[in-house]
Formats: sequence, structure tokens, C-alpha cells
Amino acid sequence: MGSRGSTGGEDRSGASGPRRPLRPGETRVQRADRNFAEILGELRVLQTGVQILFGFLLILAVQPRFAETSTFGRITYVVTLLLCCLATALLMGPVAYHRALFAKGLKPEIVRVSNRFARAGMLVLLLAIDGAVLLVMDFVFGLPVALAPAAFVLLLFAAAWYVLPTRRLAALDRELRAGRDEPGDNDRES
Repeated sequence: MGSRGSTGGEDRSGASGPRRPLRPGETRVQRADRNFAEILGELRVLQTGVQILFGFLLILAVQPRFAETSTFGRITYVVTLLLCCLATALLMGPVAYHRALFAKGLKPEIVRVSNRFARAGMLVLLLAIDGAVLLVMDFVFGLPVALAPAAFVLLLFAAAWYVLPTRRLAALDRELRAGRDEPGDNDRES
């Protein structure tokens, strides 16, 4: 399971998809350390977005015109606020998980679980962002008009965050199964 069962200089490091060779001179522990550092860097970017959205939502509720919001708008607000809280918890999860398992020799597991936390947090953040767009557009233009920009934002994020990477992973899988050299240059991220 995971990197402990890997042989022959290959490691999954918690990622889905085909097995990839380790970087030259890199041990499984070094790769897990590098992957965890990369995950933390990505989480910092996502967490900033969550904090901005969360602050916006908190300030929105105390504005005088918020009383004019429709029942649908209030429900959208509460759901979006809760999604934002859930995204915060999921995106902070890897740090708490790491802290709980620190120095136990479980870094590959920490990377696998952190990857799952990050993926789930991104999905929930996508929904929170879309909820915020729907909320504002409903307030400004009304629900019938608000649905189009909210759908566009949902499709845009889904394409950028899920469809494009999934297609690239499928192509990489086909390339590796065909036995060709690794695609791209030597500094390809893994």
C-alpha cells in the first residue's frame, strides 16, 4: 500500500494515476517531504482565497441592505457561509494531521491524506465561490439572470481545476503505458 509496497525505484506518494519513477538520487522519504512541502504551498494559495471569501461573507450579513435579501438569497448565504467554513477546515486539515502524526515515520501517509484533504477542500471551495457569485448576482439582477453567471463560474472552475488536470493525467497514463520516455523536460513536477 502506498510507497511502502513500492519496489524498483517507483513511488506513488499518495497520488492517483500511474506509478512514476523517483527523481534521480531521491529517496521515498525525500519525495514525501518534497510533496508535502508542495502541498503546503498550494494550500497557502487556496487558504488566502477562502479567507477573503469568508471575510466578504461575514461583512455582507451586517450591511444595511442585507435585510432586502430574498429568502432564496438568505438560504444561499447560509449555505455558502457553511461551505466556506467546511473548505477552511478541509484546507487546514493537512497541517493538523501532520501535527498529530509528526515524527512517527508516516510522511508518505501524511502526503496521501493531505492530498485527499486538499482535493476535498478545493471542491468545497469551488461550491462556496459559486454560491457567492449566485448570491451577489441574485441580489443585483434577480435569480433568472444570476443563474447564467453562476453556471459559467462553476464550469470555468470545474474545467480549470478538474477537467484539464484529469485529461493530462489520462494522457500521461497512456504515455507511460506505451513505454515511452517521460514527457516534457527533466524538471517535470510529480
